[in-house]
Amino acid sequence: MDLSIDTPLKVLLVDDQNSHRMVLAAELEQMGHEVIEADNAEDGLRLFMVARPDVVLLDVEMPGKNGHWAAEAMRRAEPEGWTPILFLSGLVRDSDLAVGIDAGGDDYLFKPVSPVVLQAKLRAMQRLCALHRQLTLLTDQLKASNRDLQALSIRDPLTGLTNRRGMDIRLDEELRAARRDQLPLTLLLIDVDNFKLYNDKAGHLQGDVCLRRIGQLLSDTCRRPRDMAARFGGEEFVILLPGTSHSGAMFFAKGLRRTVHQLALPHPASDSQGCVTVSGGITTCVPDGNTTIESLLSRADAALYTAKSLGRDRFFCFETQTDTTTGQAEAANYDRSQGSSTEMF
Repeated sequence: MDLSIDTPLKVLLVDDQNSHRMVLAAELEQMGHEVIEADNAEDGLRLFMVARPDVVLLDVEMPGKNGHWAAEAMRRAEPEGWTPILFLSGLVRDSDLAVGIDAGGDDYLFKPVSPVVLQAKLRAMQRLCALHRQLTLLTDQLKASNRDLQALSIRDPLTGLTNRRGMDIRLDEELRAARRDQLPLTLLLIDVDNFKLYNDKAGHLQGDVCLRRIGQLLSDTCRRPRDMAARFGGEEFVILLPGTSHSGAMFFAKGLRRTVHQLALPHPASDSQGCVTVSGGITTCVPDGNTTIESLLSRADAALYTAKSLGRDRFFCFETQTDTTTGQAEAANYDRSQGSSTEMF
């Protein structure tokens, strides 16, 4: 974007008098500016919206719609912009000038227009346009910086996944959508098994590599547009699956467990075939008015706890099916005979 005050202007000239318009157009072009012409207010408004000029020279007195009407319409056509409008008029009373300013004009040029005055006015408009372009550029840069900062604020720097803050925001959105549409929402809380031992044996730098690999794998499994993988904290991750039923969640988890096995990341202190494994807790519900982020995480955490207590390297689904108000899940009351309401694999 050229911010120089010497940048030629695109001038929209609206005047019903051909002779006057021709003289002004010639003077403007001699000054190096581009000229777009209209001989009535309606055509002037149409060209204003199509050509987006830098400055408008607008005759006040024209047959039919006058310059004041055109200025008001131009201002309505650019609610977030600003284009200088200079009225051309033979009316020299203070009241005429006030009416023009109220209609949206910025300045007056009295007919017959002096070339010296015209050039001076346009030089002033060039400075204003340069300042406006600079302000627009700075505003765009600020918006871009804010977008970058917003993206960074919800991104986990180690894995590149959404962080806990971003997960909370997204989970709240999906919870509202599932409640509104009465569709199931699935949340998986996943933990890397024996990760403290991994760090103790391999070191924290290698532990970071392991978390990045697991994070990438989880991200790759989220293939639908609204599926999301996030780092919950430490070695814990969350996967959010909107519109996924209980059976769909089970199918997904089985595939995820199999994919982690296929990754075959060596674990220097693992009791499960020497490779990194994960455990997970699953909760699926159609949210009602009392379902909260905390209740979903509580049920998933209870399921994760049970998966670990049963030997790790598995996903466990624990649903009370009756209590979605408190989000309590009594893992100690798990009964393996109640296969219709709980599943472990």
